[in-house]
Amino acid sequence: MIPLLLWILSPHFPWQGPNGEQEILASILFVLASITDGLDGYLARKRGQITTMGMLLDPLADKIMVTAALIALVAYNPDVVKVWIAVVIIGREFLISGLRSIASTEGFTIQASDLGKLKTVVQIVCVVSTILAHHWFEWVFFGVLVIPVKWFAIAAVYFTVVVSTISAIDYFVGFWKQIDHASRDRRAGFVLTRRKGATTPTSH
Repeated sequence: MIPLLLWILSPHFPWQGPNGEQEILASILFVLASITDGLDGYLARKRGQITTMGMLLDPLADKIMVTAALIALVAYNPDVVKVWIAVVIIGREFLISGLRSIASTEGFTIQASDLGKLKTVVQIVCVVSTILAHHWFEWVFFGVLVIPVKWFAIAAVYFTVVVSTISAIDYFVGFWKQIDHASRDRRAGFVLTRRKGATTPTSH
């Protein structure tokens, strides 16, 4: 769905109606992609089909989708998504991917924490609201209820930055504990091997 989303958000998309058809279509596509990503993980857990490869690839697919959307939104709605914001969020995704790769080489995996799951939900709201804010400044219902779409999108973007940063710290702390535990096990195994291999003195 990533190439299709980028095509919809590009200025070359032919269906750019006056009623926000482009924004609605892009929002629906991104929400569908996010739902299928979550559904995939749910079915894997329910059916007991969780694998190490799946735990590595599933977050990677999510990160590629969010990265592509943010890069497109920097050009699509620069008033809401600044360049530095995209760099911080995308940099966080690269950091977590790097930690997962190192963890896999060390023989363990880093599972998604509650903060990581919250970050995913916040990112979905951030991307969708930013897409909609490209066409609408606010929504007015029945002449009374006013929803400030643009300001809601700006708030969602900055909240995403905060949650992404905090969750990155949380992941790093968990990773460091796992690495420290693994290194202790290796040192203990090395000492135990040396003790078993040591020669005992003979008496004459």
